[in-house]
Amino acid sequence: MFFTKSFDRSEFVQEGFARLWRGTNASLALAVPTVGIYMPCYDIFRNSIEEFTTNNAPTLTPYVPLVAGIFARSLACVTCYPVELARTRMQAFKETQSGVKPPGVWKTLVGVINPVMSTNYIQNLQSYRILWTGLSAQLARDVPFSGICWSTLEPIRRKLLVLMGDEAGVGRILGANFTAGFVAGSIAAAVTCPLDVAKTRSQIEKDPTKALKMTTRQTLLEIWRDGGMKGLFTGLGPRVGRAGPSVGIVVSFYEVVKYALHYRHEDFE
Repeated sequence: MFFTKSFDRSEFVQEGFARLWRGTNASLALAVPTVGIYMPCYDIFRNSIEEFTTNNAPTLTPYVPLVAGIFARSLACVTCYPVELARTRMQAFKETQSGVKPPGVWKTLVGVINPVMSTNYIQNLQSYRILWTGLSAQLARDVPFSGICWSTLEPIRRKLLVLMGDEAGVGRILGANFTAGFVAGSIAAAVTCPLDVAKTRSQIEKDPTKALKMTTRQTLLEIWRDGGMKGLFTGLGPRVGRAGPSVGIVVSFYEVVKYALHYRHEDFE
């Protein structure tokens, strides 16, 4: 059975509002490097590709956000995936062992590697592949998510900025980017929900051999056999409810920081 998050009222009463922020350390350990790689790389790829298509193939320019988003997200996923794996396993640990404090990110990663370690140095190097267990499922989810998200976000953001007027300002940038990010993130999350369910199941698979051999297609078929369409869209509401605000906050904050740094640089000049 794949992992789903439940709400325990008695545990909430005992722990108070602190329960709502459980796992924040693991989430930050993943979010900070991921966003630090993803957003600047998207800007670099978009600007470079857009400049090329504008000069050489103008008809392809509308597809630039799609391509830039795919490249940037792929790079961020591959780089930060072990932390994503640790976070998912920590969440699964909380569900299966209620009341027991879960290990940290580092101990979780060590626990993933230890069962497949041996005395052979070459085999040990190969064993580190286990840290990227479920990467194909992660890419299968995040690459389409990113492509859909940026393809939707960029046109909405540009239209909103035009409607708000030409005068630059933090409020204008914040409002346009948050709104565009919220809409784009919600749409992308809804479309890619089955891939998210497949990614989670791959990450919490306890059999290392099966985890390494299981493809995204096989995982989706297994989920379909177990729960049909309902199984594929398990957690759709929470996923959309989280993705919309998350994308809106990340994009708007990033653009505001860019705006502030740009004008600070101009002031120094």
